[in-house]
Amino acid sequence: MKVLVIGRGGREHALAWAFHKSPNVTEVITAPGSDGMDSVARCVPIAEDDHAGITALALDEGIGLAVIGPEAPLVAGLADRLQKTDVPVFGPTAAAAQVEGSKEFAKTIMKKYAIPTADYEVFHSLERAKAYVAEKGAPIVIKADGLAAGKGVVVAQTEAQANEALGQMLDSKQFGEAGARVVIEECLEGEECSLMAFVHGTTVVPMVTAQDHKRAFDGDEGPNTGGMGAYSPVPHMSRTAIADAEENILRKMAEALAAEGMPFTGFLYAGLMMTGDGPKVIEFNARFGDPEAQVILPRLITPLDEMITAVMSGEERKAEWSSDSCIGVVLASDGYPASYEKGTALDSRLTDGEGKLPFFHAGTKKTPAGWVTGGGRVGLVAAMSPDLDEARRMVYNQISSVRTDGLFYRTDIGARAVTAARAHGPR
Repeated sequence: MKVLVIGRGGREHALAWAFHKSPNVTEVITAPGSDGMDSVARCVPIAEDDHAGITALALDEGIGLAVIGPEAPLVAGLADRLQKTDVPVFGPTAAAAQVEGSKEFAKTIMKKYAIPTADYEVFHSLERAKAYVAEKGAPIVIKADGLAAGKGVVVAQTEAQANEALGQMLDSKQFGEAGARVVIEECLEGEECSLMAFVHGTTVVPMVTAQDHKRAFDGDEGPNTGGMGAYSPVPHMSRTAIADAEENILRKMAEALAAEGMPFTGFLYAGLMMTGDGPKVIEFNARFGDPEAQVILPRLITPLDEMITAVMSGEERKAEWSSDSCIGVVLASDGYPASYEKGTALDSRLTDGEGKLPFFHAGTKKTPAGWVTGGGRVGLVAAMSPDLDEARRMVYNQISSVRTDGLFYRTDIGARAVTAARAHGPR
């Protein structure tokens, strides 16, 4: 079977890498892919928003399975177009992808079907939004309603910070139409966790847990980013809490979307806060998390294509997972998530995997002179070990042994989890 992966980032590299390992997959094709994916896939320079070109490619190549990585083409209806030509596609329709494309839509569904989440209100008036903040006080969470590449969320510790975020979204139009409406939420307290599932209609097969680190700097300081690192599993999330989230969040949302006439197919992502009242939803995504994919997929023993094919046939087949822990640390360009320079030379010992650890390319480019940066998040170094602390040491030893001029990274990915792992054991 030929598999087509749509996208160009670290998540798509991890997906292509996972499919490449499968004995059932004869070839992995990526569109557009990246220079860093050459070792696991054939890259075809067709952009994610060229739906006609991607559809023609899928038909010409006889693709047996298409997987859409990023959220933008999902929200724009690429899965719908592929479905119309009978290309098997693992990704939600534009209607179902609204769980990520519109936070207001997701909140409305959660409220209607009693899926636990933070209290909220929706605003398009700056004055009314500010009045609501004054009424509720801080800390409080401000979210752009639409897609903002993981950056349209501000956890405001003061009313002044909240009002500044509201002004940037509703007045200065920092996120364009994505911020024309905002969702203002209560600030939930607890430990964050990412929980995803393979979903097809009401067929739901949960994955293992992971935790993403969104803030740019150590100690969860600085602005939100697309993710600075992740680890899996999350040792301090109890089996009871996981079962609760699987049944009352993931399964409930899949059933809710089916009941609304927009059944979901693809990777359903729930960003959770483990509160004193149990797990509550921070956000839903309509695709595999990034960088969670880079630490979850290495733990998957069952061939990825087999899992997807089984779920799409309505089979709730349990996946086989490694009991090892996996940790990934993102290297980002100086200045990210704000402005940053491209074209900075990269150490080949990092990009070519000479350090014996996987490097998932996200924003790199290969030139005659060698590898250079081509994006904000440049790539992720991952390591697996039966011991969580040892996996951390492996990753940071690899990073410290190479030249990282023009890059920065967090030094505390998974640090808190190490203590929890020793206390609770593997989950």
